[in-house]
Amino acid sequence: MRAKSAGYRSVLLVAAAAATLALPGCTIPTETAAGVTAAPTTTAAELVQSAVLQGKTVFLDPGHNGANDAGMTAQVPTGRGGTKECQTTGTAADGGYPEHTLNWEVASQMRTELENLGARVLLSRADDSSVAACVDKRAADANASGADVVVAIHADSAAPDQRGFHVCFSAPPLNTVQAGASVAFATSMRDALQTSGFTPATYVGVAGLLPREDLSGLNLSERPSILVELGNMRNADEAAAMTSDAGRARYAQAVVFGIVRYLDGR
Repeated sequence: MRAKSAGYRSVLLVAAAAATLALPGCTIPTETAAGVTAAPTTTAAELVQSAVLQGKTVFLDPGHNGANDAGMTAQVPTGRGGTKECQTTGTAADGGYPEHTLNWEVASQMRTELENLGARVLLSRADDSSVAACVDKRAADANASGADVVVAIHADSAAPDQRGFHVCFSAPPLNTVQAGASVAFATSMRDALQTSGFTPATYVGVAGLLPREDLSGLNLSERPSILVELGNMRNADEAAAMTSDAGRARYAQAVVFGIVRYLDGR
């Protein structure tokens, strides 16, 4: 095993602690003697073996903006010959907690963990209080960064009885990266989220994967890029996890695991 820094070991301890949390909205395969569902520790155990982020660049795109102006409706390229709006407002939980804040909080926690693991981390927006770049500019920034992986963080809005995560990638592919690396990354991320105890979506996609042709950020990407819909904000159980500090920490840990798993070739 390669030597680990104190910071790296600290993050792994956090990962192990997060893996013991039992949160609403998560289907987890092990049961305690008292019948309370408990998360597996596989995520932390595999991270110990996967110190592969030294020298890597990760570009995180916390979807939407903290604030919007008239420029939100400006038309930008889809990557497939059409146009779409610069940005959208996103959804919210029934209690009012906005998707853009969920995305920002999860991405911010991911940044800290990834940097502690040795990665260079770039974000598509600077805060959760101002207007940020259009979706095409975010893709251009990610391409220019030479990122090893690009992850957009989102949450869905579906009927309250629907639940689960799904991972999107551009299809039909527009370049060789989209045809190969992005699909492999999406699959690895799906496997990591499922290993971490999260349920693939029951209402969209197949087994947690959803190829899409309408997402500009993915269509315009020249780097291995995916968009993760963490779950359905209109589902009460998943919203309870998304609006809690512990729940957001667990989502962040799982997506970090997916990045490590992919870059380690798992």
